[in-house]
Amino acid sequence: MPVKGLYATLRAPAAPAMSPSTVSVSPSSANAILAPVAEDMQQVDELIRARLASDVALVRQVAEYIVAGGGKRLRPALVLLSAGAVGFRGQARLELAAVVEFIHTATLLHDDVVDESQLRRGRRTANAAFGNAASVLVGDFLYSRAFQMMVGLDSMRVMRVLADATNTIAEGEVLQLMNCHDPDVDEARYLEVVRRKTAKLFEAAARLGAVLGAAAPAVEEGLAAYGMHLGTAFQVIDDVLDYSGDAEETGKSLGDDLAEGKPTLPLIRAMQAAGPRERELVRRAIQDGGREGFAPVLAAIRASGALDYARAAARREAELATRAMRGLAPSAYRDSLLELPSFSVTRRS
Repeated sequence: MPVKGLYATLRAPAAPAMSPSTVSVSPSSANAILAPVAEDMQQVDELIRARLASDVALVRQVAEYIVAGGGKRLRPALVLLSAGAVGFRGQARLELAAVVEFIHTATLLHDDVVDESQLRRGRRTANAAFGNAASVLVGDFLYSRAFQMMVGLDSMRVMRVLADATNTIAEGEVLQLMNCHDPDVDEARYLEVVRRKTAKLFEAAARLGAVLGAAAPAVEEGLAAYGMHLGTAFQVIDDVLDYSGDAEETGKSLGDDLAEGKPTLPLIRAMQAAGPRERELVRRAIQDGGREGFAPVLAAIRASGALDYARAAARREAELATRAMRGLAPSAYRDSLLELPSFSVTRRS
């Protein structure tokens, strides 16, 4: 997609202010939520493409393929929104937003290889299109390019935040691998993976805006907590959509988590709430993986109320995210941050 068009749709008017606990955000209103940083996001996209420069043709080809695939870009948007909320408008916000997107994209490349995924956002994954070796190596390139950009900012604090985040994400990936095909994973172990693998980069992105703006420690910690709870809510809903979404909207095949033997919250709750027969059915499905038993497992999940349980858990995380924002002064950036938790739990893709 051309750079000019990638974020053009984000210029819709901002949504009217509403109570964070009652706001209902449709997926299409994500554009309105991100309107205060729409122009910044266009600059970030241009910066991303410029920083992908390499004299190795395959690096450029795979990296461009991934970036052109789009996505919600919530993590770089969090850097921009949090920086705006504390009054920082320097160039470093754009650099860090691009860095965060590079780190996220690198994790996706590696994750898709580990999971043997074939579809993401409605198109072939990079490993399906270019092979596992190319995906892993270009993921490494993106990580190293991100750290080159960090060094250019000459901030030990920024480097520490992102170095800690990338290390935690890697640990989360390994924990998830250890949990695969294990039907005894409980909610606490599941949430530990979510906090490390997904929520940590949300947390770092929100914290970085505060770091750039030299915000008071309480404000910085509030933004970090906001990011962590937002990221947790976002991932829980991702796991719900794997059993309730529309494949055309989510851009991936339903039942992918079950096929990979991942014991996500809907499955964990189903084993707690279902009858003995259904519990054993879900247990075997986690152990065996694959798609053969998807229909009866899905029926057991729905009958047990597990999807509603998981949605309620995501809503609690979203509410905790909004509470963490109380130290911020009123602004359009803060309003957008307050609306994102509701979007994260009401989205359909």
